[in-house]
Amino acid sequence: MATVNVNRNVTDIFYRYKMPRINAKVEGKGNGIKTVIVNMADVARAIGRPATYPTKYFGCELGAQTQFDHKNERFIVNGSHDAAKLQDLLDGFIRKFVLCPECDNPETDLIVSSKKGTISQGCKACGFHGPLEVNHKVNTFIIKNPPNVNPASQGASLTEGKRSKRTKKGENGDDSTAGLNTTANGGGENGTNGEQNGDADSPNGSIAGGDVDDVSWTVDTSEEAVRARMQDLTDGAKNMTVSDDFDKTEKERMDIFYELVKRKRDANELDNVQVHKELVTEASRLDIQSKATLVLVELLFTANITQEARKYRNLLLRFTHEDKKAQKYFIGGLEQTISLHADKLMDKVPGLLKLFYDSDVLDEKVILDWSQKVSKKYVSKEIAAQIHERAKPFVQWLQEAEEEESSEEDDDSEVEIEYDDRAKVDSLRKEPAKPDPKKLARASLEEDDEDGDDLNIDDI
Repeated sequence: MATVNVNRNVTDIFYRYKMPRINAKVEGKGNGIKTVIVNMADVARAIGRPATYPTKYFGCELGAQTQFDHKNERFIVNGSHDAAKLQDLLDGFIRKFVLCPECDNPETDLIVSSKKGTISQGCKACGFHGPLEVNHKVNTFIIKNPPNVNPASQGASLTEGKRSKRTKKGENGDDSTAGLNTTANGGGENGTNGEQNGDADSPNGSIAGGDVDDVSWTVDTSEEAVRARMQDLTDGAKNMTVSDDFDKTEKERMDIFYELVKRKRDANELDNVQVHKELVTEASRLDIQSKATLVLVELLFTANITQEARKYRNLLLRFTHEDKKAQKYFIGGLEQTISLHADKLMDKVPGLLKLFYDSDVLDEKVILDWSQKVSKKYVSKEIAAQIHERAKPFVQWLQEAEEEESSEEDDDSEVEIEYDDRAKVDSLRKEPAKPDPKKLARASLEEDDEDGDDLNIDDI
């Protein structure tokens, strides 16, 4: 079963908190159409919350009624909804009701006081304890249906692991747990049909017929203790998560790299050499080093690409230098950027190619090979044809420069040089040396820098 990080904003390869991807199935027709979240029970166990909570959250967000069939583990949202939309909504639920506001770990329990009408949150990773600051429609549902079983007993707590059934024996005095029968409106995934006893403010929730006073929830919140717990989380997960990426599809691995680059970009860390090395290492580990340029182009370039190209040149060179395949993917990404900002960038196609050629990001041969065929791999054929048409002046300039260099090499191999001190200086002036294409390119860039405008390719 495909899994994703509980906090999908985290791309750390050692991140240990995984959950199954939502599997949704649409049933019925017309007014009776509904979406069954087939694996909601498994997802709920992974995030440590009753399955009714995220299901109800979906209903609130989508303005739809929800139904719970605990016996058959069927959790239903009325209407037709695809799995991707529900997965995005689940991210919102996790941010609001699962992740710790201090350490961002999902090692939390909801502590509900039905008498006071309050919801608190306790984190076993960092020791945080405080009121839930989220104000959402589903809060009322949670207060009416508090969680009555510790998520650790369901295997949701990865620091404490799965607790054995003797935990239930110690709390209830026998093998049975009160409140296993639930209804659509009864307390959570493991709600109760009777009056709740015990301290409603206890971190373990209100367990019907049980005594939780002897359960100690004291957490050492000293800096050393927190650091030790965080180290345990990381060390215990290394062997579990490293191999998991090898089973992912290429798209999923590209998504991992995308999130990492996005995070570094948003933190303004992409001018750091160590970060450059980290990105190259990660792309290599994910076996997407050549295709990584597609991600870089998408995240780094906007309509202001001429300035951004200079800013990120060193990073780009780490991926494209002497890698023809990476350069081809880079041009594909460039086509997508041009298509996205066609009104501003279409006329600048020759200048953009020249800019990346001058910066050594693109080699002459790669550009010439690309110019030979219009492809609809990255953009529509119509847009691709427009880009190729606009690129013709620069491509022609490259071809002529290549022919001149080839001609000069042939002449040098055949001509014998004879020195004549009577040679006229005037005759030398009439035949100036042929310009070096690289020098022409650099001179054009210098002019562009002085003016502060985009490259002018009229001189090509």
